[in-house]
Amino acid sequence: MWKSLLRGKFLVQKLKERKDLMRIAAVFLLCMAIAFTGCAGNKPIRDIDYEAEFDKGKAAFNKKKYVKAQLLFNTVVIGASHTELGDDALFYLGESHYFAKEYILAISEYDRLIRRMPFSSFVELARYRIAKSYVILSPKYFRDQTYSDKALGKLQEFIDDYPGSNRISEAEIDIRELRNKMSRKAYETGILYMKLEEYKSALITFKQVTDLYYDTDFIDLSHLKIIECHFQKGEIDVARAHYDLKRKNVENIKMDDLVDEWFIRGEVIDRIELE
Repeated sequence: MWKSLLRGKFLVQKLKERKDLMRIAAVFLLCMAIAFTGCAGNKPIRDIDYEAEFDKGKAAFNKKKYVKAQLLFNTVVIGASHTELGDDALFYLGESHYFAKEYILAISEYDRLIRRMPFSSFVELARYRIAKSYVILSPKYFRDQTYSDKALGKLQEFIDDYPGSNRISEAEIDIRELRNKMSRKAYETGILYMKLEEYKSALITFKQVTDLYYDTDFIDLSHLKIIECHFQKGEIDVARAHYDLKRKNVENIKMDDLVDEWFIRGEVIDRIELE
């Protein structure tokens, strides 16, 4: 039943994300249509003053009129493609989506800039914005963590490629928070398995925390639960070996006296029973 509920929640989330993407795509297509027909008046594309359109786009962007800025920058991107002005407009088109909180569209435009002009002075910031967009899109720990995975990958790539960037500190903070979130997801999944008395599955998820998220807030708790799972499976010797190896982790959360009592009694008890 629990697994069916999880699958149901996952499907509902996926449907919602698909609807959001369809809505964003519809807005994007509308913007393109307006850009062709209205943004630069009724002039043929070849007669448009793209520098003027770009300047108007910057002015609208600075006034936080992001939809208007998107229309103006899109006109330049389309009409002045493969020019320095067109590439600049592409970056600011991404910025206009980013600050309008349209992160999927922003990622798309930044990616286009990176592929088209890999040596542009805007590439470093564009790559950071992509990573930050995925960070913002990362949901709460109990939901699917696809965006969190993407954010971690993009952040690490950014740190590796731009070690002297002034954005490294913020990137490292984001990495710690994302890893902690993903660690919590694995830990809480293990707790659910324990409630279902599926201790083998619980052990797998707790070991995922200890192997992959060893620097997070849930490492000590996970070692405690590994010991408890082995106890519940009747594997007392394995539990003792793990406790001897990871006693410091149990001491960190002040649970060593309780675990010592488990071995004295040969069974798991809670804190209330100990007191």
